[in-house]
Amino acid sequence: MLLLHTMLRVGDLQRSINFYTQVLGMTLLRTTQRPDQRYDLAFLGYGSNPEHAEIELTYNYGVERYELGTAFGHLAIGVPDVAATCAAVREKASALGGAITREAGPVKGGSTIIAFITDPDGYKIELIQRVGRAG
Repeated sequence: MLLLHTMLRVGDLQRSINFYTQVLGMTLLRTTQRPDQRYDLAFLGYGSNPEHAEIELTYNYGVERYELGTAFGHLAIGVPDVAATCAAVREKASALGGAITREAGPVKGGSTIIAFITDPDGYKIELIQRVGRAG
């Protein structure tokens, strides 16, 4: 088995594409427009399937906001330097949406450096420091 993608419903597809590409450095891999079914999709990632899992952003026509609920936790992204990534997010997110909700620091009870940010729709993203390792 292989994890292919995670789908997130978003209120503004282009705003979310801008956040994931310009703030988090992902690549827009492909888009699909389904006007008859009233939705559009955008697939983003640091590489494409099957070598990399992707994020599927789904925009349902006419829906600008979703209740996130309490079941979803967060996405996790490995980065070489969490503090530097937070600095870049802080600089870019002001114009593109999103925010830092937990500054870089060790995880409670451990030594792994993490931080949390949110995307423009409020989804949580954990940054995990992975020095010397890809993602």
